[in-house]
Amino acid sequence: MTLRDRRDIETDVYQPAEDSQLLADVVCERLAADPDDAILEVGTGSGYVAGRISEVTDARVVASDLNPHAVRQARGEGVESVRADLVSPFANDAFDVVAFNPPYLPTDPENEWDDWMERALSGGEDGRAVIDPFLERVGRVLAPDGVVYLLVSSLTGVDEVAERAGEAGFSAVAVADESFPFETLTVLELFE
Repeated sequence: MTLRDRRDIETDVYQPAEDSQLLADVVCERLAADPDDAILEVGTGSGYVAGRISEVTDARVVASDLNPHAVRQARGEGVESVRADLVSPFANDAFDVVAFNPPYLPTDPENEWDDWMERALSGGEDGRAVIDPFLERVGRVLAPDGVVYLLVSSLTGVDEVAERAGEAGFSAVAVADESFPFETLTVLELFE
């Protein structure tokens, strides 16, 4: 039985929820973007976060997702989108801001990542199976003085993610959090 079956989800694309809203709000509030800025949203899903950033700023916003259905939906919403595994196809120093709401739910290692919704939500046994490689790679595409906004759940371990960010050469500051009955969501601002 897939996650789609268990949750009665009718889509192959992650749709905006509280985590998407928080990340979009933080980036839009903290960003003093101008038309020369380039912003990347990794793991765009529906394109909601990238679309909000694009509406609020004059910056060039690009979205990426591994899921071809997500790329198609984001494009349908008017968001410039490419199919990509994290930041792999992008040039060095290309982006002033990178935003990411990663798959962060801790999941049984025996789970099969056999559908797109499972991949959009499942963060592996510790919730960091996608976050860790992102932290290792994102510095390459970040422009000098660039910043990363990374959404993290208490289920994933905010302190652990901040520590891993430090190992990847970033300083991490929590700039927003929101509590829910089952988790607290935190947006970390990462900078070199």
